[in-house]
Amino acid sequence: MSWNFSQELILENDYVLLRSLQESDIDNLLEFAINEPTTWEYSLIRADSKENMIKYIQLAVEGRENKNQFPFIIFDKHSGRYVGSTRFYDINLEFKTLLLGYTWYGEQFRGTGLNKQCKFLLLQFAFETLGMERVEFRADNNNKRSIAAMKSIGCKEEGILRNHMPVNAGSDLRRDSIVLSILPKEWFDEVKPNLLKRIEN
Repeated sequence: MSWNFSQELILENDYVLLRSLQESDIDNLLEFAINEPTTWEYSLIRADSKENMIKYIQLAVEGRENKNQFPFIIFDKHSGRYVGSTRFYDINLEFKTLLLGYTWYGEQFRGTGLNKQCKFLLLQFAFETLGMERVEFRADNNNKRSIAAMKSIGCKEEGILRNHMPVNAGSDLRRDSIVLSILPKEWFDEVKPNLLKRIEN
């Protein structure tokens, strides 16, 4: 299907709201850049200062303008706060594939079930609205917390890309990247019903 990248997009349920990230959202995310350096340990683009967070958001918005990324800001309805960001990237509508990543949450919102709420909305949109045939996930193979989170929602591990890319922008150190994915049949038969059970309890 066609997709209007310039259109405001909102995905929400009773617990969380995801909307299109804007440059003005620096004010909503600045506290995490200044106060939570560990949040950026495995991030390809480290938003660990006001200047870096501004660049982080600008690059994400440019990706949307170039029609290969769609970044979201995450609003937690329980706390009434903006708590992180995520995005679709490497979007290929012709091949019906995309990657889901660049996901991060403030420290106090990890392990709360918020990630499963977000992933449900994003995967539902990818498979049921966009008609994707493949949603891929990647992470630094040392990022055990992120890998565990991906597997917990039902992602299937495919393998390791060795010496794949720099650990972050400008670094000479390189990382191995783990690749995981979900296919439509897996979404409808396994991942969706399992996630629904977990997010509704």
